[in-house]
Amino acid sequence: MAFLDALPATPALALTGLLIAVAIAVPTWLASIPLRDASLADRVWSAFIAVPVACYVWQAGGDARAFVMLAITLAWALRLGLYVTVRNWGHGEDRRYQAIRARNQPHFALKSLWLVFLLQAVLGWIVGWPMLVATASERAPWGAWDGFGAALAVGGLLIETIADAQLARFRRDPANRGQVMDAGLWRYSRHPNYFGETCVWWGLGVMGLAAGGWAGAWTLVSPLLMTILLLKVSGVTLLEQDIGERRPAYRDYIARTSAFIPWPPKRGAAR
Repeated sequence: MAFLDALPATPALALTGLLIAVAIAVPTWLASIPLRDASLADRVWSAFIAVPVACYVWQAGGDARAFVMLAITLAWALRLGLYVTVRNWGHGEDRRYQAIRARNQPHFALKSLWLVFLLQAVLGWIVGWPMLVATASERAPWGAWDGFGAALAVGGLLIETIADAQLARFRRDPANRGQVMDAGLWRYSRHPNYFGETCVWWGLGVMGLAAGGWAGAWTLVSPLLMTILLLKVSGVTLLEQDIGERRPAYRDYIARTSAFIPWPPKRGAAR
């Protein structure tokens, strides 16, 4: 097959990455059992991606493109891992995981191994695929598309960092309890952090495509998967499933504010 001819070392390297992700998932699962907290998976989500990616560069080496992609990935992983850990510290299991636990009784402790931890390990491994192309033995030199991809990824990282910082500051103020965050980046998007996250992975996907050409187009599975997860699975759809019932003011926020892509609020909508 064409892509295997272009990337002769990729299958073995990819398998190594998958085994590393599983090796992170299993002890985290074991730790979650006595704590009754499957949301520990969120704290290691970035590690499922970043540690295999670092292994690819360490094993196969890399050029300027690979090291730029690695730097962006590590910066993203460190920021997200610390943010989620600090945000969730002392709050117990996230309500999303409580719902999963309730739906999968009895023996959720065992079932969570594959329903939560191994599943996320595999998804994280797939998200890291652009680096497989970037560390392949046959790759194109740095070009304009690499510059565009790097700028998109760094811009996305800045957007999600700013959005998370704005939301964290809003939540720290007791006067905002029960209120809707609609200032800063949140004035233009109901989920600017997820928009920034998507930009990171589309940027890295573009760089992977620049490295491998159309023979490496399968690397775009990574940003496509991340976009689907953020829009339809664990992100926008899940978070907004019942929020209008819990916080009626959020319905007005939905009416005037873009769900994902930042855009000026609708004129005349309630505020």
